[in-house]
Amino acid sequence: MNYTIRPAKKEDMPGVLQLINELAIYEKEPDAVEVTVSDLERDGFGDHPLFTCFVAEVSEEIKGIALVYNRYSTWKGPIIHLEDLIVNEAYRGTGIGTALLNEVIKYGHSKGAKRINWEVLDWNEPAIAFYESKGANVMRDWDVVQLNEDAIKQYIANM
Repeated sequence: MNYTIRPAKKEDMPGVLQLINELAIYEKEPDAVEVTVSDLERDGFGDHPLFTCFVAEVSEEIKGIALVYNRYSTWKGPIIHLEDLIVNEAYRGTGIGTALLNEVIKYGHSKGAKRINWEVLDWNEPAIAFYESKGANVMRDWDVVQLNEDAIKQYIANM
């Protein structure tokens, strides 16, 4: 199969959002996506982009994405967070996921990242097996902690 891995362009964002929505359905959260094409265009491009995105293109259609951003570890220094690596279901097993992960690893290395982090759902055994086959350490003894927008507002109100 012929595909191209490249940095995303602003005009790719409708295809990126389509894959984000596909992932939400796969992860059993079909109504959770709030981000819009306009949000992605605003936040990913311009003088101070909040993320970097790589796309996998097949016949001029976006069939995979990897979206990353910078973080800082108090123990290690600069790190990269891989927010999502998504491959359209029909294209899984074609090498696109590996090619996207390769691009993320090269990008992190070029930025001097001391570590690349990401999360995976504990029931997503195909993804876990994929990441472990690439040498990633799936840390099953850590829990993800977050406050959503409403919880942030409630926290502020209770201060």
